[in-house]
Amino acid sequence: MSRKYFGTDGIRGTANEGVMTPEIALKVGQAAGSYFLNGGYKNKVVIGKDTRLSGYMIEPALTAGFVSAGMDVILVGPMPTPAVAMLTRSLRADLGVMISASHNPYRDNGIKLFDKIGLKLSDDVEIEIEKRMQGESPLPLAAPDKLGRAKRLDDAQGRYIEFAKHTFPRRKNLAGLKIVLDCSNGAAYKIAPNVFWELEAEVISIGVEPNGFNINDKCGSTSPEKMCEEVVKNSADIGIALDGDADRLIVCDEKGNIIDGDKIMAVIAKHQKDLGTLQGGGIVATSMSNMGLEKYLESIDLHLKRTQVGDRYVSAFMRENGYNVGGEQSGHIIMRDYTTTGDGIIAALQVLAVITESGKTVSKACNLFELYPQILKNVRYKGDNPLENKDVQKAIAAGENTLEKTGRIVIRKSGTEPLIRVMAEGEDEKLVKKAVNDIVAAIEKVVNG
Repeated sequence: MSRKYFGTDGIRGTANEGVMTPEIALKVGQAAGSYFLNGGYKNKVVIGKDTRLSGYMIEPALTAGFVSAGMDVILVGPMPTPAVAMLTRSLRADLGVMISASHNPYRDNGIKLFDKIGLKLSDDVEIEIEKRMQGESPLPLAAPDKLGRAKRLDDAQGRYIEFAKHTFPRRKNLAGLKIVLDCSNGAAYKIAPNVFWELEAEVISIGVEPNGFNINDKCGSTSPEKMCEEVVKNSADIGIALDGDADRLIVCDEKGNIIDGDKIMAVIAKHQKDLGTLQGGGIVATSMSNMGLEKYLESIDLHLKRTQVGDRYVSAFMRENGYNVGGEQSGHIIMRDYTTTGDGIIAALQVLAVITESGKTVSKACNLFELYPQILKNVRYKGDNPLENKDVQKAIAAGENTLEKTGRIVIRKSGTEPLIRVMAEGEDEKLVKKAVNDIVAAIEKVVNG
């Protein structure tokens, strides 16, 4: 069955258009509610959101859908995506829902679904929900005396703050560290500053004034320039930038230099290896992670396993094969000892644990390897898949031949936007640039006619 609603990270689109309307949100609630409904007890669903204006539209529509299916709804308000996953487990709910388009601008929104243990739904479950949404017959609705109820959980933020703090080493704190924290005007704008402040860090917070429109707007993990400037300006020890729903992060050192997800994973992996707590003999990442990470891990007798892009695929591989550290270059870091999905705050705490225990500066502790030259370009398209064009396929084959054994090419369709992502990396930057530019030119020729 071809997918109409779900992509690589739930349902996502422009607010009040296409798949992101109140009507669709209502159907999601009814379809997912009917799928997870178990008549043996009163079923519950936890719903959180980020700070987008359209959250005020999507939240009540989802709530109506679940209530009409017979499920009780627990509303937790603005909350990081990983916090919704945690609360779903903690509250023994049957389902968790996060209303967010992650790092996208405010005009977009999305719906992410978690099962009762806080895992993103499998492809099979998403397909079944889609079938119910597209069914010719009406979805089964609850009888008047079986309707659900909705209530707000007032202490949801405090519950997650305590959970996050408990992932930091006992009897340790962040006293003496100055942190610039960019919350992207998103879901963690209240929670994240309190986590680090309660652990005794000096926190300089930016991106903590959401107005419904400024989420991810020249701030956060996808635009970390302001964070880097503030670190240098304030002589801070580290900068931490979260994205709109706080399930990923980017760090910068005391000099304002970026440390991406690959380098963060290397720091955590080495630390856990030294402690004897790393499981699986390595870590799990995606096809997009830098070759430099792979080579570094080999140098310390660890390995890198790759999955397709999407932190839920990383998480699934970790569970199935016994790994406890994994993530994505973009900053989704999964610490399976603590979380079931990417968590920017908890990943930041693991990096800070290394800093406090080693006594090293961030620039010395977190730059464990040199990145291979890597170039990524996106091409927007409409209609048919340009990757099926023969001229594009020839350009891809030529690029692969150019890099041969000194590099690699990864080309994929985005699961959340109509984009073709073209990535290449290798030892020779000129060859990498040529491979990417030639492939992009071939795709653009097809797209533009």
